[in-house]
Amino acid sequence: MSESTSPRAGLPFFKGHGTQNDFVIVPDPDGLLDIGPEAVAALCDRRAGIGADGLLRVVRAANDPAAKDQAGEAEWFMDYRNADGSIAEMCGNGVRVFARFLVEAGLVGPGELAIATRAGVRTARIAEDGPDGTPGDVTVGMGHARLPGSDGIEVAVGGRSWPAVNVNMGNPHAVAFVESLDHAGDLYAAPLTSPEGAYPEGVNVEFVVDRGPRHVAMRVHERGSGETRSCGTGACAVAVAAIRRDGADPAVTGEAASYTVDLPGGRLVITEHPDGLVEMTGPAVIVAEGRLDERWWASIAK
Repeated sequence: MSESTSPRAGLPFFKGHGTQNDFVIVPDPDGLLDIGPEAVAALCDRRAGIGADGLLRVVRAANDPAAKDQAGEAEWFMDYRNADGSIAEMCGNGVRVFARFLVEAGLVGPGELAIATRAGVRTARIAEDGPDGTPGDVTVGMGHARLPGSDGIEVAVGGRSWPAVNVNMGNPHAVAFVESLDHAGDLYAAPLTSPEGAYPEGVNVEFVVDRGPRHVAMRVHERGSGETRSCGTGACAVAVAAIRRDGADPAVTGEAASYTVDLPGGRLVITEHPDGLVEMTGPAVIVAEGRLDERWWASIAK
């Protein structure tokens, strides 16, 4: 990877996306950087910064207090921050992009890869590139979905409300099946959820319509980021909710269930296995690398 010749070249960064859910990637293998919420928000600002839905800090698990207990299972920790600087437990698209970066940067070899996250260790597999050089899809084991109970949970937009399915994929989701994705409104502001206190740390809200057998489409408002082009954990939550709605629970049928989930930024395939493991498959691309202007970085990293 190239070195900038600019006399004001500072912190190196990379830019990547998974189904257009985009991230600033900051390598920090030794855990020396203290990137606070204001600095994250400045980096993710689409007008005055690099622009992204979130930030991925790449650090060895042994070098970060948040992941030291996972260092025996995974060398690398994905320190994920939302665009507003808040910490999130998990980001499915982010894990795929994180895995792609580690391989392309030569930090790990091909094959299965364990990644530490605040929601636990996740395993990624990167498929071989296509004959035209198109990067292969990345499959991530997203862990097991938890359905804490949905009695009385609703989401509301513009005076309309819908019952929601409460699904936790390491982070909380409220999944609402609607007649039209337009019913979600502009999603600039977070949809209202009830009852009050159901999600004390906020929630990602998904609006879902059917496209065909085991094929749905969705829009999502991600807490801390607003509407995004894609949300990996959200797609998993949507698939799990649809699987339960359709009576295809693999723990009951004994057969894996795969659903295609269309998002504004692309398509993901979500599979739930009889043992409860949820896998997500989709693209991940590194699009750019560079270095921050030293003076700009000094002005925000205070």
